Amino acid sequence: MERIVLAYSGGLDTSVAIPWLKEKYNAEIIAVTMDLGQGKELEEVRDRALATGAVRAHVLDLREEFARDYILPALKADAIYEDRYPMATALGRPLIGQKLVEIAEIEQAGAIAHGSTGKGNDQVRLDVTTRALNPNLKIIAPARDWGMTRPEEIEYARQRNIPVPATVASPYSTDSNLWGRSIECGILEDPWQEPPEEIYALTKSPAECPDEPAYVEIAFERGVPSAINGVPMPLLDLIASLGTIAGAHGVGRIDMVENRLVGIKSREIYEAPAAAVLHAAHKELQKLVTTKDLERLSRFVSLQYADLIYNGLWFTPTREALDAFVEKVQERVTGVIRLKLFKGDSRIVGRKSPYSLYEHALATYDAGDLFDQTAAVGFIKIWGLPVESAARKAPKVASHTSSVVSLAGQK
Repeated sequence: MERIVLAYSGGLDTSVAIPWLKEKYNAEIIAVTMDLGQGKELEEVRDRALATGAVRAHVLDLREEFARDYILPALKADAIYEDRYPMATALGRPLIGQKLVEIAEIEQAGAIAHGSTGKGNDQVRLDVTTRALNPNLKIIAPARDWGMTRPEEIEYARQRNIPVPATVASPYSTDSNLWGRSIECGILEDPWQEPPEEIYALTKSPAECPDEPAYVEIAFERGVPSAINGVPMPLLDLIASLGTIAGAHGVGRIDMVENRLVGIKSREIYEAPAAAVLHAAHKELQKLVTTKDLERLSRFVSLQYADLIYNGLWFTPTREALDAFVEKVQERVTGVIRLKLFKGDSRIVGRKSPYSLYEHALATYDAGDLFDQTAAVGFIKIWGLPVESAARKAPKVASHTSSVVSLAGQK
């Protein structure tokens, strides 16, 4: 009998996938549930997988590995897709794909399966990851093969007594981990409609936020966030604490129309309080300690890194090469950034670093100014010399005024 390893979240698609795979492939289904910080009771999810027909169900705690090996490199690279999305879901997919391959090899399975649809990005990320790590494994994506709508999936589950969290009345599709949360489907598919307050779980509405702002100081050591308000803590705890603080002040809501890899535009809603604040802080600190040319090169690398993650190309030589560049830049990214959080707004209000390239004595206009202003004359002369030379040698062209006068005389 064929054996299939299924990435099982406990949601609608993967719950329906267990009986569907069993019936279609006459296969044993091994469910793998991975804790990336989604906050679910995963033992309950494991029991549901077994009750639905899986022969075995593995539960893996991957939170530290996710934070250390995926979130942190993306944070150091300032990788944000299309200037808005910190890619919580996209960052989790290569780790999920890696573990599916490892479990498939342990279980001697010939195929892996996942719940991605045929019009989303996750199918690309998981399929490409599998091919990068073990090209011999067969890949099955039931949700892109069976052609059922979400209401039809719900009815399929009802007929087989499969408990699922989605209903026709509440059709939202969500994905969560410790870096953020995405919400899709239902009314959210209309980009003109304001998202209803009920969809949010990690952030407060600005109307419900405290009337006093919160000031947060985030310390970094070589690009790694290490302390909040002077209290050192491990990365996992720091992300959780910062998420709680920022979420309580309504920070981290993202409503955007993004370009999916499969060629369509999609309206997406995200909540990422910790990610929003940490990315803003890291970017500001790196800008403080790097030269202008290096900072601009880093911005280009950030764009490439974000596209690479979003497009499912984590396990590639390109990502490894970009990591080498990013790590070199991080040698100077040590210091503290102070942010003000207030009713959905996050603002940088202070920054300091032992490697800061900002020098007060050069920037000030007050007493103690060490900038040699007399040197500016020669600098400007040399800087503007190509412009001056081009102007001097410019061809003579009749002015617009002369043309108008000439035409007027012909009437």
